Amino acid sequence: MTSQAADRPETVGTSRRSKITPEREQEFFDAVLHQIRECGYDAVTMDGIAASTRCSKSTLYRQWRTKPRFVAAALRANREARLAGIDTGTLAGDLREAARCAGQWSVKDTTLLQALGHAVLQDRELARALREALVEPEVAALREIIRRGVERGEIAAGTPALEYVPAQIFGVLRARPVLEGRNADPDYLLRFVEAAVLPALGLR
Repeated sequence: MTSQAADRPETVGTSRRSKITPEREQEFFDAVLHQIRECGYDAVTMDGIAASTRCSKSTLYRQWRTKPRFVAAALRANREARLAGIDTGTLAGDLREAARCAGQWSVKDTTLLQALGHAVLQDRELARALREALVEPEVAALREIIRRGVERGEIAAGTPALEYVPAQIFGVLRARPVLEGRNADPDYLLRFVEAAVLPALGLR
């Protein structure tokens, strides 16, 4: 059985969380995210994670109590702002570099998003964790890129298209696999930025 209800133990103990090293905890998180990408969210069970990481199922339940909480914790633990270090000195250069970077990890993220698709609609904590891990850090980094461009005088703060830059870049990452059956790789994203994003901002 693969439902969330079936993936709960018959009884959940009230004992305190066991002591797990950060390295061991990350091993659990890596295992659950890997299995979600490979098999889909519904197919992943606490039994399966326990077997693959050679621990007892009760250890996982003491730490996280339910599969959604476990997956949410794994997502948050892997949060990173991969676009945060971009600073080429120009807004156009930063957006091009953001496109290249986003294209490099699009396969991994798109696979995870697709595998979690229905589950995040059913569980608010899971949906929030997904946004915190994969969306909000990158949107914040893009907004910082835009802020610097405005401060340098490259573009007016009131330019209407500025608001939609994150939606354009992240939208095409999600849309291309559906529309064309292919991921938005660095070359595709760079061409998209050159043809759609920069012209909308009045940049070259």
